[in-house]
Amino acid sequence: MNEWFADVAFKFQVAFVEGDRWKLYLKGLGVTLQISLFAAILGIVIGTVVALMKLSVRKDGKRSVFSVIAQVYIDIIRGTPAVLQLLIMWFIVMENCKNGILVAVLTFGINSGAYVAEIMRAGILAVDHGQMEAGRSLGLSKGQTMRYIILPQAIKNVLPPIGNEFIVLLKETAIVGYVSLSDLTRTASQISSRTFEAFMPLIGAAVIYFIIIKILSKLIELLERRLRKGDHR
Repeated sequence: MNEWFADVAFKFQVAFVEGDRWKLYLKGLGVTLQISLFAAILGIVIGTVVALMKLSVRKDGKRSVFSVIAQVYIDIIRGTPAVLQLLIMWFIVMENCKNGILVAVLTFGINSGAYVAEIMRAGILAVDHGQMEAGRSLGLSKGQTMRYIILPQAIKNVLPPIGNEFIVLLKETAIVGYVSLSDLTRTASQISSRTFEAFMPLIGAAVIYFIIIKILSKLIELLERRLRKGDHR
């Protein structure tokens, strides 16, 4: 047993302590969080716009051109792998831009936007239709009613699932190594290659992911409780 602990301690020292390798993990984590945060913000903006586009109708009640465009966008993004979208963005769409962070943020923001759009659409549809009628009866236009009455209620309803989407997004960024970015996953892989020891670097990265995601999950739970209390007032 003592030999086992000594072996684990040695591998830990090699993977994290020697050469200040722990700094590489922190740097990789910073890249992961940076991409995830900005991609999530972009995804929320795109998702909200696309949701409104998908809900738009013509005067005769049929789907508008914007609605069709939104549906096509959602189908394409949700129907193709994120890693393939990342490679297309890197090698084709932005082949002259070798800023990996920018490419990753745009790719994951556009990818997340398709899922956020469906979340936002469901949140808007969950708001009682009478709210629109009430806003119109007060003299507000359809757009003003959507902006000042419907959307605030919808956003409140969809905050928890959007939080869960952020968690999914954070884990999906593990593929950015394909565009030469040293995120947390790629850093662990590189250290594994240098030390010829896969267990400790990869398990260490997994533990870091778990801790970050656990913290985010707890924050989402607190948010859900707070929203439920607000509903009971």
